Amino acid sequence: MKRFAIISAAVFFLVFATFSGRSFAADDNNDPERLPLQGLEKVESIVYGSPGTGGLLLRLSKVERDLFGMELPGSLTERQTALENFVEKGNSGQPSLLFKTAIAEWVTLKRVNSAMSLIDRVNTLEQTLEGEPQIGALSARVERLISKLMPNGVSAVSVSVPANTVMKTKFINTLTVRNVKKGDSVALEITEDCVIGGSLAAARGNRLFAEVTKVRMPRSFGRPSEIEVGFKNIEFIDGSTAEVFIGPESKKAMEVDSATIGAAGASVAGAVLLGPVGLAGGFLVRGSDKQIKEGTLVFVETSAASSIMGYQIPALVLPEVVDSTSSSPSGVEPGVDVFE
Repeated sequence: MKRFAIISAAVFFLVFATFSGRSFAADDNNDPERLPLQGLEKVESIVYGSPGTGGLLLRLSKVERDLFGMELPGSLTERQTALENFVEKGNSGQPSLLFKTAIAEWVTLKRVNSAMSLIDRVNTLEQTLEGEPQIGALSARVERLISKLMPNGVSAVSVSVPANTVMKTKFINTLTVRNVKKGDSVALEITEDCVIGGSLAAARGNRLFAEVTKVRMPRSFGRPSEIEVGFKNIEFIDGSTAEVFIGPESKKAMEVDSATIGAAGASVAGAVLLGPVGLAGGFLVRGSDKQIKEGTLVFVETSAASSIMGYQIPALVLPEVVDSTSSSPSGVEPGVDVFE
């Protein structure tokens, strides 16, 4: 317990020293038109899975105590900005708590659980590694896990994700004309890691965000029901997102993947082969009530180049990944895509 208290105090000092003072003035979170409630709700959604209720100061105090075991000093705006930076954004010298948690998940589980609350993610990691969830400040618990998994710590590196980088995703839930409506948000899940130049840019479990753009029930004279889905953004390992669409590269990948599945004698019923139908980044499905089944595959590609923070994979973790520009053949473990 004494060691745990030392970690808690060290984390508290780190967040205060790293994200206080001049960083507030430089951060766009200090936009005078931005309400304090907006930033706090976002942090609460990340930590707990949904926004809290009640007075701002009481809610802010709860988040700080759950994260650090104590309240941060400063004004309401300063404390909120420090929380956002520490939890979600990080800086050049210190990755965010979300980034550290994601890397700990990937090292342990070979996937990330970005759809879960931060508390549930840490509980799952501790259950896997230590047999049961632990107690104490959340940030200190993450640091303890990092110290056991990666004694040298976690650092983020700048990664350039090219335009038209293809991602393979799947629907997590079955969509039918009876359980969705126009405007509903839908989250898909990346099924294969994206590694660029030896750095992890996106992992299994990162999300593809989509929206239901049209729902039409079955009509008379045998006219089928319809569900139209538009794809919006892909999520990277650092929590940032980029716009995506179904274009030439993703359609090629879809065709190759379908041919591979077919050659193996497996069913291709779960693979989406239609591509865009009158949409910039989505597709239209017609048929019976069960329109889009859980596990249905979708390939999308990034609309433009992005600069993100990724994780440089140590050679001991992924020894066979080599630079694709090298003359040596690339040996990549199953499920890992290397783009250069």
